[in-house]
Amino acid sequence: MQLKLITHHLQLYRQYLESSRAGERMYIWASQRTFQENWDLEASNLAAMYDASLQNAHSRRLWNRESYEPKRIMMAFMEMEPGYVRDIFSDLFNEKKEVDGRADRFLFYCDELLELYKERHPNTRENSHYHNDDYQMVSLYLAFRYPAQYTLYDAAGFRHLLKILGSTDIPAANDIARFVKVMRTLYGFMVKDEALMAAHRARLKEQEHYMGDSLLLCYDFCEFCKKG
Repeated sequence: MQLKLITHHLQLYRQYLESSRAGERMYIWASQRTFQENWDLEASNLAAMYDASLQNAHSRRLWNRESYEPKRIMMAFMEMEPGYVRDIFSDLFNEKKEVDGRADRFLFYCDELLELYKERHPNTRENSHYHNDDYQMVSLYLAFRYPAQYTLYDAAGFRHLLKILGSTDIPAANDIARFVKVMRTLYGFMVKDEALMAAHRARLKEQEHYMGDSLLLCYDFCEFCKKG
């Protein structure tokens, strides 16, 4: 990535943050706050806790839209095998292990749970757990659990970002480890821009949004660069 291009596009993004359009994706910070307030792997009713953690009064598109229902199927897994699901989330959130290994294991375990679910419900039409979607839900869990370390993954948006920032090495396949490194580097540039950070913080409502350091700002920047 080229420093001059990073600087240029961050300037454009700062102008966006100061415009009337700046609030169009604020629901993601609201969802992050809800997750932070409700997530507890030790809860006696895991499915109810998970349900409470993924709620939003304005938009549920992160986990529920047409032909995309990862929340529903994960709740079914939790009701079927709560102990096993606790274990796979514990592994996903274990920061002592490499993120790509954790992400891939999580998807493998979801595959196993889906097969078990189909065995126990032979008449079901379920053929997907909706988590093998370019790491979208895996990154959501990580971003909501560790706001200062991870952000939402959009494969097309990430590739587009690398192109406009002058990278000559565009991944042909998903590379979540590289994505995490790039987003942390990008956030480092963002926090040094006081005007940009002030414009972002002006959007946040203390009783509605997550107020701490959050790499969701990088996702918002990627979406801005992708859509203009």
